[in-house]
Amino acid sequence: MFLTGKRALITGSTSGIGLAIARALHAEGTAVVLNGFGDADAIASLCAEMDASHVGADLTTTQGAEQLMADAGPVDILVNNAGMQHVAPVDEFPPEKWEMIIALNLSAAFHTARLAVPHMKSAGWGRIINTASAHSLVASPFKAAYVAAKHGIAGLTKVLALELAEHNITANCVSPGYVWTPLVENQIPDTMAARGLTREQVMRDVLLAKQPTKKFVTVEEVAAMVLFLCGDAAQNINGANMSIDGGWTAE
Repeated sequence: MFLTGKRALITGSTSGIGLAIARALHAEGTAVVLNGFGDADAIASLCAEMDASHVGADLTTTQGAEQLMADAGPVDILVNNAGMQHVAPVDEFPPEKWEMIIALNLSAAFHTARLAVPHMKSAGWGRIINTASAHSLVASPFKAAYVAAKHGIAGLTKVLALELAEHNITANCVSPGYVWTPLVENQIPDTMAARGLTREQVMRDVLLAKQPTKKFVTVEEVAAMVLFLCGDAAQNINGANMSIDGGWTAE
């Protein structure tokens, strides 16, 4: 267990990609702090499974992000994974949805990173890994806020990498294509409405249209990449954007 003695905070880790990352880190000896919302009994069960703690926080506000970091305590590994999506034409995009998506998908990562870095510097080791998206590299229609936020995450990651490199702290982002998670499943009705398509057409002609493999990425594949980036073999991978998208962004 090569991460024994390390502590990790994974935002948005009560389901989907974040939960898979938490489980992978725990399996390698990491003490895990979970974050996210959901059924209280289900979260308690996850904490028992991984001997983890859980901190719920509203990461759409600066105060919420600061409270999360205060309650979580010092961490050696920070995984910014929390996110949300809304699909609508730009001229119909609700401004409040724009603000919320930018806050959760981008600003929260800035706040958690700025508060995690002092401990990492003093420890002489740290890993910051941001869950970006293929949409950090390319765009799709009707996703103005999400694409803007994910492009921002890629830029923030590069800045962190440059600033922290001499402190033995790396910052990278992982950019999955479509992963079968609640976030993806929940955007299907909005895409159906925006494009006038059936559920099956959305899955075939929209979600998987650009992934040459015609397969959804699995949460375990994303977690395996995060785990690799935490290891010594990845100590010179810094500021990178690691695509896991079945070849989508190769075009």
